[in-house]
Amino acid sequence: MTAGSRAPGGAESAVYPATLQEEVEAYLAGLEFATVPGTRGLDEAMRYSLLAGGKRVRPVLALATAEAVSRPPAEVMPLAAALELVHTYSLIHDDLPAMDDDELRRGRPTCHVAFGEGVAILAGDGLFAEALRILLERQAGEPPHVLAAARELVTAAGVDGMVGGQFLDITGDAQTDGESLRRLHALKTGRLIGASVECVLLLGGLLEAETAPYRRFAHELGVLFQIVDDILDVTGEERAIGKPSGSDERHGKATYVSVFGLDRARELAAESHAGARAALADAGGRTAKLEQVADYILTRRR
Repeated sequence: MTAGSRAPGGAESAVYPATLQEEVEAYLAGLEFATVPGTRGLDEAMRYSLLAGGKRVRPVLALATAEAVSRPPAEVMPLAAALELVHTYSLIHDDLPAMDDDELRRGRPTCHVAFGEGVAILAGDGLFAEALRILLERQAGEPPHVLAAARELVTAAGVDGMVGGQFLDITGDAQTDGESLRRLHALKTGRLIGASVECVLLLGGLLEAETAPYRRFAHELGVLFQIVDDILDVTGEERAIGKPSGSDERHGKATYVSVFGLDRARELAAESHAGARAALADAGGRTAKLEQVADYILTRRR
């Protein structure tokens, strides 16, 4: 951890690359989706959820990875935005009555509460489609490299990634032992976080030997993010985390806390954080901002 940072529940938080976050916010705020008359209401619902705030971890990871491999972060902003649109779509659908049935997200009513369930479903669908359009239309790079990044993004979001993990989660088909839990969350949460790093590497057409440490970092970071999320679901205050606490317990979901206990979950978070930092030490490059993201995730409160 950086100096002064502490594990979840401590008094201090790590420094976050806020400049990159602000650049992402500005780009997202400039996006508009409605061009057909009569669809402004859908545009409003999409932007309502997209611009609801948050740390923008996934796009910030993409920009920080670009910097680490000596590429100007601004060059991968369309990719970064696409990652956030996919993430926001997943949050809208996660909150629906048929899924987690949550009424609060990032401190305000969820999309289906504000706009109705049907519009919320379409807003999520629209964000996913617009993510691909932005990536394919606006992202600079060699066409094979852009297509490789797009393939990685949709794979990370699909049955072998986030959607598959969600299926295991809501059907209860996942086992509750530690290894099965790790596999579930590697799909549900870790896959899109990993893609935030992997897609940038693919855009650059970098060799496997050059990128292996970054892939290890991304894997450990995805695990770390989910462990801390599970801890916050138990220990976090609703006002701080921006959504109802105890949601996982109410839905009977297996979590790192329910399987391992709170103290061991905290130890596992520290182990994944150490693994992520060790991978960056092997990577070389300008990794300071990636280190800041890892430290922030360990110490975050929301």
